[in-house]
Parts: sequence; structure tokens; C-alpha cells
Amino acid sequence: MAVFPAKVLTRRIPVVETLGAATVLCVDKTGTLTFNRMAVKQLFVYDDSRPYPYDVTLHDREPLPEAMHDLVEFGILASRKDPFDPMEKALQLIGQNYLAQTEHLHSDWQLLYEYPLSSKLLAMSCVWEAPTGDLTVAAKGAPEAISDLCHFNPAQHQELAQHIQTMAQEGLRVLGVAKGQRTGTVPKIHPDDPSHPLPHLDADDRLPSRQHDFEFEFVGLLGLEDPVRPTVAPAIAECYSAGIRVVMITGDYPVTAQNIARQIGLTPTEQVITGRELEQMSDAELRDRIQSVNIYARVVPEQKLLIVNALKGSGEMVAMTGDGVNDAPALKSAHIGIAMGERGTDVAREAADLVLLDDDFSSIVESVKLGRRIFDNLKKGMAYTLAVHVPIAGMSLIPVIMGWPLVLLPIHIAFLHLIIDPACTVVFEAEPAELNIMKRPPRNPKESLFSRRTLRLALLQGISVLVVLVVVFAIAYYSGNSALDARALAFTTLIISNLAMILTNRSWSRTIPEMLQAPNAALWWVLGGGIIFLALILYVPILRHLFGFSFLHGDDLLVSLLSGIISILWFEGLKLWNRRPITV
Repeated sequence: MAVFPAKVLTRRIPVVETLGAATVLCVDKTGTLTFNRMAVKQLFVYDDSRPYPYDVTLHDREPLPEAMHDLVEFGILASRKDPFDPMEKALQLIGQNYLAQTEHLHSDWQLLYEYPLSSKLLAMSCVWEAPTGDLTVAAKGAPEAISDLCHFNPAQHQELAQHIQTMAQEGLRVLGVAKGQRTGTVPKIHPDDPSHPLPHLDADDRLPSRQHDFEFEFVGLLGLEDPVRPTVAPAIAECYSAGIRVVMITGDYPVTAQNIARQIGLTPTEQVITGRELEQMSDAELRDRIQSVNIYARVVPEQKLLIVNALKGSGEMVAMTGDGVNDAPALKSAHIGIAMGERGTDVAREAADLVLLDDDFSSIVESVKLGRRIFDNLKKGMAYTLAVHVPIAGMSLIPVIMGWPLVLLPIHIAFLHLIIDPACTVVFEAEPAELNIMKRPPRNPKESLFSRRTLRLALLQGISVLVVLVVVFAIAYYSGNSALDARALAFTTLIISNLAMILTNRSWSRTIPEMLQAPNAALWWVLGGGIIFLALILYVPILRHLFGFSFLHGDDLLVSLLSGIISILWFEGLKLWNRRPITV
């Protein structure tokens, strides 16, 4: 397990690198784009058969109208006594704030049974027994499911849909509430006891097997507000600049999703695909429409798998978030499955590749940036490794071919690797991200670490250093200097060139002077250590003799310094050339 500063947990480091190549981020709205901290904002009932909307936030210091009491009461009764769901917590809070001194809160009632929400009926009902033995049934859920339980006719459905649309346009999550009631006594059934199966209504006081078997009366609508995380809009803007699509998936109404999309800057907002439309689409039609639609509403968890597979079929690299048991297939199917750490189930976390510890969308974007940085730094480290071994191999082979004295002895190679190894494993790994890392399109996931361009630049760096070393050694040797003088001069030039290659490969877009401002403590340890140990082997007699060097004077050091700089100067110039404005 590894935890990164972006508050992301992963079992395998390469997964983060893969996330850096993601082209599509599919995210849940609730809890990822929003805080998942619900608050009741609007209430809607029919008072004397007339529509009666009520905005709680506009009357937060006023008593709740009597007409609204039943709606809050039965909303609470349709919830658990000790809720963990944010919606149910919000209902409990408004009840405590407004109904605490009324007869509408029932702490002495016994919960007999809970009819759970299902994919066929997006509503749950709770059956309560009063001390008198009377049964009260309360239901809450998707408004269309509640209206179905209440057997609305088409005209009532249409009228209710208009009120739902009005609330949803404000970005509210809309719930319907209904009530039902039976009298008489029933055997006390503990809802958590598996030894008591749900009885059928074939005797006087038995509970029915289905919610539809109760006689429900529509109570009203609850509009809950879930604030958007302030970090989301900048993170989505960063995704767009990085060439990454963001796809929002929610169980809310299309207009609610569109309102949230406008708040966070997700585009386009005009087109929405609903869960019902998904069921009716062919695979080919879905793959075609999925190219341009980024909002999916009224979607059940099982349909996430359809979306993931359609995106994959279109050639996208897909990252998918999820938190429930039913999200596991989609998390497994996605290239990168991302589970929620705070509210996710164990099943979702086991199926996922990454776990968000804070459930925040911006953490995903930070992980994308981290994945890109890891890939960049691996590429830089590998390029440097290849480049630095070209002059080492060349200066081991060319003197033999040319009949010159050996330049590099085993002890020299060992000394060089005291610089090369920590540079590869520590310095480049610690490099900060490039400034343009989130302003370029995702890399092709099939792209190898050594692309042709990377290989070409690494070889050119190594060859340029080799050419300079050959010239320095040849001039020193044929100018009448001893083999020890020429070797000392060439080896010092090689060390300077090596350090210069480390500096220039820190960034392939910014120059060495610009990169000196970027923090990297490991770099200064390697550079400082290399220079100090070079000084020791050049000017401590026993070490100088061990390495087969002669004494180098100040002008010799200047030659080595200038030669080392010249060997990588062309690459610095290439960075500046690539920045030039292109005029048409």
C-alpha cells in the first residue's frame, strides 16, 4: 500500500502512472463533486388541493407552517432512527429544529419492518407501531416511485412533474414522501432478525409482502441541497486544459445534474442521457452518443458498467469512481477503478485500483498530475542513464581502437556510478512536475517509455559529450602532455559533463538557470558530493596516484568546465527553440 500527498491510496504504484494517461474521468456527483452534506432547502405540499412551495432557507428564523408538519414527520418516519445517510440526517435535523415541541416526533414508536429500496422501485417504506398498537407506514424515494405508490393518474403525474422540475432546476435533490396507515396489532418483528421472514397479508394483522399492497397517500416533496466542493471547478478547468473529459454520473434528475454541471464548469450541459434511455439504446447507438454527452442522470449503479464499456469501446482510457457494492463491476472493468475511502463499501474498495481518502474530485486530478510526473521523471531518468553511458562506452573503446593509453580504468567506472546511480534513483524521482504537465493532451497508453524521440535525444546527448571528450583527450595527448595529464583532463571533463547532463535533463522544456529555482534537495547532495569527491581524487596525492592522474592547474580545470558546458549547450538551445512562437 502507498499513500500519496494527494490523499490517494494505491496497492500498486504503476496504477498512478496509468492514471496519468487517462482520457476520461467518470465521477459520481454526490460526495465527489459535492460535499454529501445534505440540508433541507425546500418543501412542497398540496394545501387544500393548492400547490404550496416553501423555502426553508428564506424563513430560517420562523416557525414551520402547520401544512409542512406532516411532510417533515413522515420524511423522518421513512428513515432509520439512527441514520447514517446524509439525507436522513438532514431530515432529523429539520425535525429537531422545527418539530421538537410538537406531537409530530415519535421517539416511543417501534420500527417493525423496513421495505428496502430496489432497482424496480426507487422508494423505501418503514412500518412503525405506536404504543396503541396502530401501524403507520411512511415511504420516501424518487418522486415518480412515490407517485406510483400513490396511484397517481396521468394528469396528477404531469402536474407533479412540473413542480419537481422547478425544484430540480435549482440543483436540489428531490424526494417524494407518502404515508399509509393500518390499525390493529401485529406480532413484534425485529427488523434485523433473519429468523423472521416477511409475512404475507393473508390474515388479519399481517404485513404485506410488497410496498404496493399498502394504501398510500401523497404527502409532499423534499428539496435537499448538497453544496458543491469549491475545489471542483478549478480541478475540472485543469482537466480540460489537460485534454481530459469529465463525465458526471448521478441518480438525480437531469435538470438537477445540469444545474450542478453549470456550477462546476462541466460542459456541454445541454445534452443528458438518462438511465431509462441507456436501457433502450443499442451498443452502437450508445458508443455514438457517448462521444459528446458528459452528463448521465437517473442512472442506477448497474448502468455504470454500460457507460464504462461504451467509453472503452470508443478507445478512451477510463477512470471510474464508485462507492457501493453494485459499483464493483464498473470499477473492475474501468482501466482505473477509484473507490471512496470515507463512504465507500469494502466491496468497492477491494474492486478498485485506487482509494480516495477524502472522496474529493480534486484529489483525482492531483493523482493524474502525479501519474504524469512519474512517467516524465522515469523517462528523464532513463534518457539520462542511456546518454551518460554512451561516452563511458566510447571512452573505453575508442582509445583501444586508436592505440591511445586507456582513459577509463575500473576505479573510474566505479566512481562514475557513485554519481549516476543516485541521480537515476533519487534525483529524477524527486523532480517537480513540468509547468505544462496539465496543459498537454494525455499520452498514448501504448507509448513506450523509450519513444523514438526520447531515444534520439538521449543518444544525441551522449554522442555530443563523447565527441567533446575525444577532442579534449586527443588535443591534450598530441600536445605533448603525458597520458596521466590527458586522462585527468578527460575524466574531469566527463564528470563535469555528467553533472551538466543531470542538470539539463531535469526538464526538457525549461533551461538550467530556470530549473535552479525548482527545489530538489537530492540534486544538491549529488552535485555537491560529486564535486567534493572529484576535488579529493585530483588534489589528495594518494587518491590522485590511485586514479592514475596528474596534477591539474587552474587553466586545466577551466578547459574541463567549458568543455562540459559546451557538450550540453545544444540541448539548452533546443529548449529555447521549441518555445519560439510559430507564425503562419
